[in-house]
Amino acid sequence: MTPRKAALIALVGSVLLRLLYTTLRIRVEDRASALPPRDYPGLWLFWHNRLLMLPYLRERIAKGRKAGALTSASKDGEILAAFLKRFNMQPVRGSSSRRGVAALIEMIRLMGEGIDMGITPDGPRGPRYSFNPGAITLAQKSQAKIFPVHVHYSKCWQLKSWDGFMIPKPFSQVDIVVLPVETVPITEGEAAFESERERLAKILRDGQDD
Repeated sequence: MTPRKAALIALVGSVLLRLLYTTLRIRVEDRASALPPRDYPGLWLFWHNRLLMLPYLRERIAKGRKAGALTSASKDGEILAAFLKRFNMQPVRGSSSRRGVAALIEMIRLMGEGIDMGITPDGPRGPRYSFNPGAITLAQKSQAKIFPVHVHYSKCWQLKSWDGFMIPKPFSQVDIVVLPVETVPITEGEAAFESERERLAKILRDGQDD
């Protein structure tokens, strides 16, 4: 897909999403004191099927802070990257199969400059609600404050995709809970690393309604 076509799709999609936002009854519970003002970068973690609310957090809640997000290096990732730019977010292209190391280095650099970063631990290809080790590696190397996020829709459409992507229905209730701050210590050995991965995975899974 050409960048021009991706940009056009992103433009139309961003307009429709902003219209949808105006109909939703959105309630945010900030248990982490993550919302501005704060003077340190945050690593926002949320499941792939809930990422439709990421632009809202960026544009309405965390306004004033620079932010970026990891997107796939695939053709679909080209559209998502263009979409993020419509909401003033900086895309970082990469995944475990393509440009993984380069994306990790770029995210560490951006967070070192004080930029928030969003990542879906089960993206870009799942399985749904799996917690890829790359998220733990990023948390350890950046030593950033981690903000796990739960998103609940009172009514939504659910696509037949690998992640069961959710789209809230107009006029539905949306509850966004930013859980207490987490950090990931430097670990020694595979067992300790896996323990941290499972700990954060459980935090992000608990409370989900499906």
